[in-house]
Amino acid sequence: MTSEQTLVMYSGHPLGLFPSTPDAPRAIITNGMVIPNYSSHEMYERLFALGVTMYGQMTAGSYCYIGPQGIVHGTTLTIMNAGRKYLGQEDLSGKVLVTSGLGGMSGAQAKAAVICGCVGVIAEVSADALEKRFVQGWLMEKVTDLDQLVARIRKARRDRRPVSIGYHGNVVDVWEKLVDEMDRTGDLLVDLGTDQTSCHNPFLGGYYPVQLSYEESRILMHSNSEQFREFVRISLRRQVAAINRLSGAGMSFWDYGNAFLLEAGRAGADVFKGDSASSEFRFPSYVQDIMGDIFSLGFGPFRWVCTSGEEKDLVETDRIATEIFESVLKNEVPPPVEQQYNDNLRWIKEAGSHQLVVGSQARILYSDQRGRIQLALAFNKAVSSGTLRGPVVVSRDHHDVSGTDSPFRETSNVYDGSAFCADMAVQNVIGDSFRGATWVALHNGGGVGWGEVINGGFGLVLDGSEDAGRRAKQMLAWDVSNGVRTADPRCFRFFHRYRNNVGQTLWAS
Repeated sequence: MTSEQTLVMYSGHPLGLFPSTPDAPRAIITNGMVIPNYSSHEMYERLFALGVTMYGQMTAGSYCYIGPQGIVHGTTLTIMNAGRKYLGQEDLSGKVLVTSGLGGMSGAQAKAAVICGCVGVIAEVSADALEKRFVQGWLMEKVTDLDQLVARIRKARRDRRPVSIGYHGNVVDVWEKLVDEMDRTGDLLVDLGTDQTSCHNPFLGGYYPVQLSYEESRILMHSNSEQFREFVRISLRRQVAAINRLSGAGMSFWDYGNAFLLEAGRAGADVFKGDSASSEFRFPSYVQDIMGDIFSLGFGPFRWVCTSGEEKDLVETDRIATEIFESVLKNEVPPPVEQQYNDNLRWIKEAGSHQLVVGSQARILYSDQRGRIQLALAFNKAVSSGTLRGPVVVSRDHHDVSGTDSPFRETSNVYDGSAFCADMAVQNVIGDSFRGATWVALHNGGGVGWGEVINGGFGLVLDGSEDAGRRAKQMLAWDVSNGVRTADPRCFRFFHRYRNNVGQTLWAS
């Protein structure tokens, strides 16, 4: 492959190398692109079985997945800001978060809960997944008995020490046990609640019904899929009924963008405001109610990989990032922006101690347009000077300011009627492609499921050259400003609070 060729990838299939120019992307990736009328779960299963398409997810399908570190950081920010918004507290000592899932993405919850200083209770049906997080050190304790779990929650609340407790079993049993305890003693033992089961794929292993064991579910989902589907629907209705009881008593619950409320609503659970004909859920999406504030500021999950593979290069990039963020904070910045820089400064200073690296020497932190460009230029300079022993690839999660159109997650706080339009994500990829990206990707599906979202991403290689610096300034400015500009006409819920910051971002572009 040369600098005058571009690799074209069709849903995992290499179409070939085609002539292009040095300024063009070296790779163009699409995943799951289908005619809109045929973007259904049933059609996905058929096309995937034929081997003609694939579920690209988000960063995984665009060669930018860095393991669970990305979701650890995002979950940390979510819990911190949920505490501020719902509990009015910076200090989450003794506060209890109940959720489910210890898999590849959801496993981040145990680590994030401890970083935030709260008591994290995470249910997991797979013994292997739970044990993996326990051996890894992200999960501090594990229990198999509900009475033992309740006793441990009570002690953790009294001790006010950060702890992550894994329950091997179904989360529905946990929710119903907490309701029973509340009815029996009057004690509400949970402050914050969410769910990270893979409900974008509820009938093929993404959600396990409470009526069956893990092993029984694995068999039944294939041997009698219709019966299994009905078990899932009943289980979702039971789960929501328990959550509604606890929420009515004062617990704050949010949807984590995994299609939990969407699938529960389809199952007939009581998740809507008013009647089931309503499209508005009684519980907020975490983007709609928590992360929407952050996205409206232009902050999102920026990330980089040190291609040398050497840990000391990652340590040096952490030092550079710390220096840049401290420099930004010395200037006058609006209070909401200052808070985000402080949160992420704390993150980057502590990141090395949290043992977050899996495979590639990679890092993530939330930044706005100014911070991303300054970071990229500083990394490029460090490569040029030899301070870093190899090029750095910068990227971001697709779950970002302008990377995703998703009416049940990223753009759930859009109120001008355009929530189901995907121009922003598509234009983002096109714009990145001719402003300097080394590769770009566009996906159907990711997080909330096939047919529910269009998202895209990029990779940009910083090799120390002047050309790489030029590309970084051009492309990163567009990659953020496309989203913050779109927030204005699309009436993002919190946009009015941050209009001045958005104006500054666009002026800089």
